[in-house]
Amino acid sequence: MDYDVKDIKLAEQGKLKIEWAEASMPVLRLIKKRFKREQPFKGLRATACLHVTTETANLMKTLQAGGADVRLCASNPLSTQDDVAASLVAHDGIAVFAIKGEDNQTYYRHIQSAIEHRPQITMDDGADVVSILHSKRKDLLKYVIGGTEETTTGVIRLRSMADRKVLKFPVISVNDAETKHLFDNRYGTGQSTMDGIIRGTNRLVCGSTVVVAGYGWCGRGIAMRAKGLGADVIVTEIDSVKGLEAVMDGFRVMPMEQAAKIGDFFVTVTGNLKVIRGEHFASMKDGAIVCNSGHFNVELDIPALEKLSRKRRMIRTGVEEFTLKSGKRVALLGEGRLVNLALAEGHPSSVMDMSFANQALGAEYIVKNHKMLEKKVYPVPPVIDKEIARLKLIGMGMTIDKLTKEQEKYLASWEMGT
Repeated sequence: MDYDVKDIKLAEQGKLKIEWAEASMPVLRLIKKRFKREQPFKGLRATACLHVTTETANLMKTLQAGGADVRLCASNPLSTQDDVAASLVAHDGIAVFAIKGEDNQTYYRHIQSAIEHRPQITMDDGADVVSILHSKRKDLLKYVIGGTEETTTGVIRLRSMADRKVLKFPVISVNDAETKHLFDNRYGTGQSTMDGIIRGTNRLVCGSTVVVAGYGWCGRGIAMRAKGLGADVIVTEIDSVKGLEAVMDGFRVMPMEQAAKIGDFFVTVTGNLKVIRGEHFASMKDGAIVCNSGHFNVELDIPALEKLSRKRRMIRTGVEEFTLKSGKRVALLGEGRLVNLALAEGHPSSVMDMSFANQALGAEYIVKNHKMLEKKVYPVPPVIDKEIARLKLIGMGMTIDKLTKEQEKYLASWEMGT
């Protein structure tokens, strides 16, 4: 079997971590049990470009249980857990191409290796596999029946492709599922981002000023958790409605030009590029700490920071200190890549349980319906979303009410009036 991991001897350690994560993923566990029985992916090849973590490992094992021939590569050079990659190869026979800290050339070589088995299903976290298939490996497009995408950034790219009529197969936007963005983006990103910042810096958040760029679901979660830790939170936004919501939620809202002068910690979660630019770095306080929790590190204008600096050094693991020509220091976390994965372990398993349940069921939906689907981006069908929520409640030991016949009639009619 072809694969490329850091050290296959790490497999036993990775196996234990995968089992630990699986214990908090009851929804995926139920889906895996059904997949094993029904074999919805029998004879199908799937390429997944995702963060290679313990939770992803359980998704790969679920797809494999359903009959899929799976290949996995990393969607971010710093997010791979090397022991998990080794375990999937050694214990599950899954071809993995991922090494934590791999350079840009290796990153794209791994994607090429992962698509060499001519995938029929793609699973993306940032649309890199789809992009490669549509640019450098168009010869493989004829095999693909559809795919899934998990990130806001990836969905933006795919919708742009669909609008321009260049997308060659249907894609399910897992990111749009309520059981994904309401929980994964808000609670998962919120907790894991602050976890990464604290692990990386060991600085006290309480009493500090945290600037959150972007008030989408991820930004909401980070702001909520930073506030819970005792921070004074400032939100920067370009959307007036979201800016107003942030104010109503109790946060100060201002342009980055103003926030840059008073922030202690800066986190970007916008999906856009150059959110924090050279002029912002130049006006920051001495000792400001900057990081990104959006999918790509382009949210921070790192070349501008380098140009402003006269010296740089790795002062802690994953923390690079830049000394500006003015003498002020700015610390960059995790090379500007996803701080929750570069300096921590990503989202908790119980949250990823729902996101990856959407991935698994979205892929099954593609297999069953691809002949009827157009070449565009589709939301996760509401019936799947609600079923995942139902299974999650069961897994948490919770139950909800049911409508009575009288209530159902009332909600479905107009005759009863007031």
